[in-house]
Amino acid sequence: MAQKINEAHEHIAQAEKYLKTSFMKWKPDYDSAASEYAKAAVAFKNAKQLEQAKEAYLQEAEAYTNNGSLFHAAKALEQAGMMLKDMQKLPEAVQYIEKASMMYVENGTPDTAAMALDRAGKLIEPLDLSKAVYLYQQAASVFENEDRLRQAVELIGKASRLLVRQQKFDEAAKSIQKEKNMYKEIENYPSCFKKTIAQVLVHLHRGDYVAADKCVRETYSIPGFSGSEDCIAMEQLLQGFDQQDEDQVYRVCNSPLLKYMDNDYAKLAISLKVPGGGKKESSVSAASGDAKPEEDEDEYAGGLC
Repeated sequence: MAQKINEAHEHIAQAEKYLKTSFMKWKPDYDSAASEYAKAAVAFKNAKQLEQAKEAYLQEAEAYTNNGSLFHAAKALEQAGMMLKDMQKLPEAVQYIEKASMMYVENGTPDTAAMALDRAGKLIEPLDLSKAVYLYQQAASVFENEDRLRQAVELIGKASRLLVRQQKFDEAAKSIQKEKNMYKEIENYPSCFKKTIAQVLVHLHRGDYVAADKCVRETYSIPGFSGSEDCIAMEQLLQGFDQQDEDQVYRVCNSPLLKYMDNDYAKLAISLKVPGGGKKESSVSAASGDAKPEEDEDEYAGGLC
């Protein structure tokens, strides 16, 4: 380990020599200095000196920036971010990756910028959902500007699910609508149907039956929706919700179609409540002495959604 640390310091000393100017050398040799800083960073990293490795990567990034090599500067900033990640300093790590993404855009490599933002989102997601949403949305915007809608819509989908997880239903509804529009544009109609289910669940949790119904009605114009299992399920859900039929709502919410959606939406389904709903009709009838087959009484034992 000591040998690696000494090796790192030698590379830094050499980098500093390349940066010095003299009467015969008017301009610093930024490329050579950057290369030495990169070698020093690797040596520090191998010696488990992560703070020093991070500083060496930052010096590499500065040297490349001074030489106008923005792509390589951004790569070095990302590496500095990775050192901070290994040090469990995730917010700081994300800051460097965000800065790197801006450099990638300035350099004319937006795809690399978007992928960097996606990585940053994954890093911060366990710690800060709101920040992760922002990063996924930024990454999606970069892809969208490049007309790469398939990549953009996947990232918007990540943001939508995290918004639902935070119960930010107003924002989630707008995000899911954006997903749906993109899927429609790329003619991925089955995904439009799934987004309609997600929209309905979100709007019903918002207490907006009218908006939920409107989403379904608008989706009739998409080829293949009318008569599909997605369409029938949503019609039944809205009908049960409108008529305060808890049994019908329960059946739809606990059907495989909804239970096996993405986890955040499946949770919305099983937690959906019918406003003003009381006990199931079968339970009320049984309590009042109405004669009903025993199997009907127990058919939905286990609670309502």
